[in-house]
Amino acid sequence: MDDSQFAELAEWITSTGLAGRTETATLEGFCERLLAFDLPLARATVVIDTLHPIYEGRAFTWKRNSKKTAVTEYGRSSEDMQRWERSPFYRLEVSGDSLLRRRLTAESVTEFPIFSDLYAAGMTEYVAMVNRFAAEGIIGDMDCVYSSWATDASEGFQNADVADLNRLVPLLALTVKSAALARIAATLVETYLGRDAGRRVLAGHISRGVADRIDAVLWFSDLRNYTRITDTAAPEEIIPLLDDYADAIISAIHERKGDVLKLMGDGVLAIFTAKDRGRACEAALAAAVVARRSVAEVNRSRAGEGLPVTDMYLGLHVGEVFYGNIGSKERLDFTVVGPAVNEVSRIASLCRSVDQPLLISSAFASAVGESRSRLVSVGRYALRGVGRSQDLFTLDPDASDD
Repeated sequence: MDDSQFAELAEWITSTGLAGRTETATLEGFCERLLAFDLPLARATVVIDTLHPIYEGRAFTWKRNSKKTAVTEYGRSSEDMQRWERSPFYRLEVSGDSLLRRRLTAESVTEFPIFSDLYAAGMTEYVAMVNRFAAEGIIGDMDCVYSSWATDASEGFQNADVADLNRLVPLLALTVKSAALARIAATLVETYLGRDAGRRVLAGHISRGVADRIDAVLWFSDLRNYTRITDTAAPEEIIPLLDDYADAIISAIHERKGDVLKLMGDGVLAIFTAKDRGRACEAALAAAVVARRSVAEVNRSRAGEGLPVTDMYLGLHVGEVFYGNIGSKERLDFTVVGPAVNEVSRIASLCRSVDQPLLISSAFASAVGESRSRLVSVGRYALRGVGRSQDLFTLDPDASDD
């Protein structure tokens, strides 16, 4: 690769990073341009850790004869760790070296399991690289970018080919890191603030005291006898219990396009929005049905293991709220406030007194549309802190959950 080709490819990598293209698009474009400059590349993989509650990182694998770059998300299981410890990348991690180069022959394939697969696929030489970050650039476990490069050319890579990769891959690693950081930011804000709130924050809606007036269905749920369970269960059982029930409830909310705004111990505050209030109410009611089924499944599973079980209390209401940034200069919360939020929490807390797992406000019942026939009144009640009494409703136990 001559200097003009190097400059052209370096400029392309830079513009790709500034444009915010994905890791997949970046790797594909990079490899295709290497081929155009006569570097005999047949396969490439880029690996980078991330900051995510479920998986540890992502691997991107490009193959010259494949139409699509494969993306693999790897976790923290013992199987993942064993696979990692048998890889050339782990060798680089332990040794502190930055490059590993091997000819692939019938004798060398036993060094690493991946060599056997590559040799069977016709690869003749393999190069692994690591581009490490300075301490200030490390986020979580994301401290470097690993990459590997393989060729099926009969003579393998030329020394000049490896030298070109050594010069260019750090630029590629920087671009991949940039894309990974953008993904981490999106993951963190959506995980901790909620999907819609996270997107709004990333879009720049972060000014203190700025809130939108919206019409929303409000969901407020908590767990039955949670305090008693925490007083009697072993401490190490509490977090798994919360995780099991939160997963069942939050998954149901997300399935019906709701947004979870707060987790308060065993409590969940969520909203459903739509141009048509009736559609939002229908979505929330459908989510309530799905959540009830999911909680029942969790109970069957936990009871079978001899673990403590519980149930969900849920209040549903609809009204106008303020949705935005609330808090101090140093600590903001993106949430909803207003009388309707106070009202739905009071409705949920009344579930215990009237022995109902679900209570629905009059405003919700009036707006829900086709599902109105599935609701039955449980009486008229005065809510603490709410100036008027109202009829409350629940799902008819004889109505179909479909």
